[in-house]
Amino acid sequence: MLQDKQPPTGAAQDNIFREDGSAEPGLAAQILDALDQGVVFWSKSGHCMMRNKRAFALLELNDVEWDVEPDLQTFLMRVADRGDLGAGSLSGLERLYETGTAFRYEHQLPSGRTVAASVRPMRGGGHIVSHTDVTKQRDAILALQQAQTDAGLAQQRAEEILADERTRQREGRHLSNLDDWLQSCQSVTELYQVVSAFMAFVLPATRGQLFVYAAKRDVLEQVCSWNGADSGSHHITPNCCWALRRGRRYFYHQDVLSFPCDHVNKAAGSEPVPDETLCVPIVAHGDTVGLLHLAFDINAANPDVLDAPAFASRCGERISMAIANVRLRDDLQVRSDCDPLTGLFNRRVFDESLRRELIDAAAAQTGLALLAVDADKFKPFNDNHGHDAGDAVLKALADKFTAVDHPGATACRLGGEEFAIILPKADRTRAGKVAEELRAAVEAMTVTHAGETLPAVTVSIGIAIYPTHGTEEGDLVKQSDLALYAAKDAGRNTWKIAEGDGMISFE
Repeated sequence: MLQDKQPPTGAAQDNIFREDGSAEPGLAAQILDALDQGVVFWSKSGHCMMRNKRAFALLELNDVEWDVEPDLQTFLMRVADRGDLGAGSLSGLERLYETGTAFRYEHQLPSGRTVAASVRPMRGGGHIVSHTDVTKQRDAILALQQAQTDAGLAQQRAEEILADERTRQREGRHLSNLDDWLQSCQSVTELYQVVSAFMAFVLPATRGQLFVYAAKRDVLEQVCSWNGADSGSHHITPNCCWALRRGRRYFYHQDVLSFPCDHVNKAAGSEPVPDETLCVPIVAHGDTVGLLHLAFDINAANPDVLDAPAFASRCGERISMAIANVRLRDDLQVRSDCDPLTGLFNRRVFDESLRRELIDAAAAQTGLALLAVDADKFKPFNDNHGHDAGDAVLKALADKFTAVDHPGATACRLGGEEFAIILPKADRTRAGKVAEELRAAVEAMTVTHAGETLPAVTVSIGIAIYPTHGTEEGDLVKQSDLALYAAKDAGRNTWKIAEGDGMISFE
């Protein structure tokens, strides 16, 4: 149930309500002036019928600009001329006022503040417009939007950094894997196979070749390639590559001041030169031994690497070290396995080879021949002509032994003028034929030393056949020595097969 109205108590009663509770004159104006919003009432005819003081402050208009009773059209033209409404928006705003519907628009004031105007039509005609300073809200919204944009960019950058780091980790794993494979290679042939397979797998958008200097160092020969690079040149000369001429890696790119190598031009022929190429010298123990060449397709991706040329250069460094290590290992192996004077295998390799060949012969049920070879009257030769001349003869004999025409033949120097030759899968007939060819070749050879032709040298040869003359290494060595003694007793410069017919035979 409604109660009789009572005047409010406290400070709000002062100067607003009389003691009998009735309102003081001008109460509505006082209330409007107390609002934070600016309020303006435009009549149906477009005249300002009422406004509060806040409207002046919010719209940054003085009494002269506002006038005593301005009409709506004049007011809109003034704020439009001042630039509040933006270019070309006056006519659109006037049409909105004519529609008799509620709408909103904004004033962008010269001071930089933003004032929102909310227009509501009155029932009897006209419009009441409330103006609100929304600068802080808009700044807050813009700040929030900027913060969201910055956060999005930061997240995007973080994701890019994370993706780059993951790619770098993949690069590291690939390089570690390459190192592992290269260090496991037992020969340069295996090494070249590893390089070709690795580069094709990790750099699918790259074509490349690995060149190595030939023995005379006048040309580099292709030893492996990947991703179709075989269509290019299989050999190049040192002076046709900028990297070899300058002694460091060379990267060609069509958009910078650089020049393609001659071998790239020749390989391209009538086709355009690749947009990017890289040449990396392969250096082993300070000596340039080869060249790694790559051509890049800039329109294709190598997803496992960040920078394909930089990654390829790092691969080139590892390939250089691997080749150096393999060559060093091969050199040490040769020194360990070979006689330094003649280059033939030494006694240790002879023992290992004979043991291995006997195991293979037993498994395959095939024969094997062992030839014991000795230079005739070599001690008197040394005494008469000197050890240097004797060394020249031993080297000449070694050339004849390594030229023996039999698949898998192994020639060894056992010491002094004593040699041995292992003939896998050889029977009595084949062994005799090889021995006679070798004897005749030695007898016919001419050796010169210090500008003089040395006297002719001959050899005596003893032959033992597996399994006829023995199934163990010691038995075959002993029987071949006995046959050798028989050849010497027969006058030298001949060959004999060991006695012992009737023993085990696969014939």
